Amino acid sequence: MSALFSPFQLKDAHLRNRIAVPPMCQYQAVDGFATDWHLPHYAGMARGGAGLVIVEATAVSPEGRISPACLGLWRDEQQTGLAQIAAAIKSAGAVPGIQIAHAGRKASAHRPWEGDDHIAEGDPSGWATISPSALAFGGGLSRVPREMSLDDIARVQGDFVRAAQRALAAGFEWLELHFAHGYLAQSFLSVHANQRNDAYGGSADHRRRFLRECLDGVRKVWPERLPLTARLGVIEYDGRDEETLSEAITLVRQLRAGGLDLLNVSMGFSTPEARIPWGPALLAPVAQRVRREAALPVAASWGIDAPELAERMVAEEMMDLVMVGRAHLANPHWPYATAMALGVTDAPWLLPASYAHWLARYRSAAAK
Repeated sequence: MSALFSPFQLKDAHLRNRIAVPPMCQYQAVDGFATDWHLPHYAGMARGGAGLVIVEATAVSPEGRISPACLGLWRDEQQTGLAQIAAAIKSAGAVPGIQIAHAGRKASAHRPWEGDDHIAEGDPSGWATISPSALAFGGGLSRVPREMSLDDIARVQGDFVRAAQRALAAGFEWLELHFAHGYLAQSFLSVHANQRNDAYGGSADHRRRFLRECLDGVRKVWPERLPLTARLGVIEYDGRDEETLSEAITLVRQLRAGGLDLLNVSMGFSTPEARIPWGPALLAPVAQRVRREAALPVAASWGIDAPELAERMVAEEMMDLVMVGRAHLANPHWPYATAMALGVTDAPWLLPASYAHWLARYRSAAAK
């Protein structure tokens, strides 16, 4: 039996297999609201056969958007479109998840295909950014953010709590906190972005505090029966990898004690000077170490596109779920194609009956 196509249960979330569609920004929202783009996009991903579909980074406040075209959950009215998406994902047989986020010093940027850089100062479509310290990311993201006050910290943590409540009301059954990729939470953890000398900076334990408190707040409002997860950059590839990874694993243990159910292992992306060793499944050994040392289920992405490779990730217990992003954009029916490649019995029935019947009925004829 295929390990990749074995079911997975986390609390009350029952996944039909170990394949997940990770959050991938579409940059098609208007004022934080979902548009005609989003519903067919996510419904199509779910119909493809994945066990879990996580909606893209959804900002907890207007200032927390990466770009003006990002989704948001800072208003009750934004729940309506997202509720339709959650229902469509669930109707197609996948667990509906959502990632909530604050972009921090990487906010107020153009869409990637329109520059992927900060919107110019004075442009009315942009806004002031915030971060643990007044340090710019660099490169095209050169705007210097305002250092957050303690009131700012409390406000943003409250924004995460309220966004989680709205996500629950919209029908999502899997919540992911975006603690990765150089955005706000990752910036608190990173020595590249955090030079504070108060209770939120300095020592590794102080730099972990914002993330722990954010989880604690969300844990109080998110039901115990549903998975509460996070995506965390545990390594930067900046020359201090062992120190960064060890600090991150300590944080993961603390988050697990605070109620975290699974970690989506990723990279920090906190410095443009990183030297990432791109290649197939580059984070697999890192994810396996986090899984082992933190005693927590993990998922990971980055370069896991080949069917045999995805199968090995689960079979060899390197991760519990495989996050497959780019391959799903190229082929939303990637789970079906992968099942066929792996020789999974009744592979067509990963798809809706309107597709599966015809694919299964004439399968032998097509092979001749």
